[in-house]
Amino acid sequence: MENRIRRVVVTGIGAVTPVGLTAGESWKAMTEGKNGIAPITQFDTADYKAKLAAEVKGFDPHTILEKNDIIKTDRYAMLGIAAAQEAVDDSGFLGTVEPERAAVYFGSGIGGITTFGAEQNKLMQRGPKRVSPYFVPMMIANMAAGMIAIRFNCKNAAMPSVTACASGSNAIGEAIRAIRHGYCDLAITGGCEAAISPIGVAGFINMQALSVSEDPDAASLPFDKRRGGFVIGEGGAALILEEYEHAKARGAKIYAEAVGYGSTCDAHHITAPDPEADGASRAMKQALEEAGYAPSDRVYINAHGTGTPLNDKSETKAVKLSLGDKAGDALISSTKSMTGHMLGAAGALEAIVCVKVLEEGIIPPTINLNEPDPDCDLNYCPNKAVKADIDLALSNSLGFGGHNACVAFRKI
Repeated sequence: MENRIRRVVVTGIGAVTPVGLTAGESWKAMTEGKNGIAPITQFDTADYKAKLAAEVKGFDPHTILEKNDIIKTDRYAMLGIAAAQEAVDDSGFLGTVEPERAAVYFGSGIGGITTFGAEQNKLMQRGPKRVSPYFVPMMIANMAAGMIAIRFNCKNAAMPSVTACASGSNAIGEAIRAIRHGYCDLAITGGCEAAISPIGVAGFINMQALSVSEDPDAASLPFDKRRGGFVIGEGGAALILEEYEHAKARGAKIYAEAVGYGSTCDAHHITAPDPEADGASRAMKQALEEAGYAPSDRVYINAHGTGTPLNDKSETKAVKLSLGDKAGDALISSTKSMTGHMLGAAGALEAIVCVKVLEEGIIPPTINLNEPDPDCDLNYCPNKAVKADIDLALSNSLGFGGHNACVAFRKI
């Protein structure tokens, strides 16, 4: 460990999402306002109130895994590995860092719930001898991090974050801290999730968290007064974080600098956010302080923006508490309006959005925001992308259990 605080930069990105099979495809689709929500195809929804999801379409695991590995890998881990592979290729870091100095911080809110459901069915229908010997490693939520570490020979920490919808953002934030303080020189970080399964969707429906709209353009409605719940999504997203001097010495492309991280807990309720937004605003304030925020900064915020009645109202309050009289100047959008809620992968994809906003000066819209809620009265960039030169980009993630995470990035 070093005493000096080291700078951390983003040198690679990768994503497999409901709107694209690469980071580039996904970014382009989001800037064009494309909706990735459609009827669920992964199981029969005849008896389900919620029939829509944001599924990853056209993903072929054979492009990244051998046949023998596919049968012992849950979909959530496959999506994470695919995103990590793209980010590693994009970064070009292999061979430039000692394995003992390369870490993996990769989150998943739920882990292998599809495997869990399938193997439970085998147990009940055919007895205990038919349960797969791979059940446990396929199901546990740390396995994506472990498999990514094995694949790329990363022998530093290989840690999952399991903080529900904040998992991806917490993974990124913890990786930032590890590099800053000298515990490692590079980290593959991000998140993955694949919970569009019979038991997963039933559970979210019965806690009244999901939208039951059957219109894909009237289902995921962040900050709209018609909103009635989130649309479940899936995917994987990965970033390569690297110590600045190391990245510069090897001539790496640098997308942005990771400059801030805040992590708090509401300590309020297992699912509902604190209506006073104390925890969320403290996470934002921590990230802003670390980022050296100045009132002159042009700010973009990728909102958690789930489209649930409670979240969007309290998050609006959190932004106001964090930015004060500058809250109205911030450009904000919820890309969940297009990707649905990718759960443990959401924060990682939304961090990539922040990085691309800084790089390209385009703000993806909040689509289908046609009837703004008077309680959500900030600039949520409705329906059309906005061109803007941004100085500081923040990504908010607010998870069940009261977990709040905010990561901040700047141009470099």
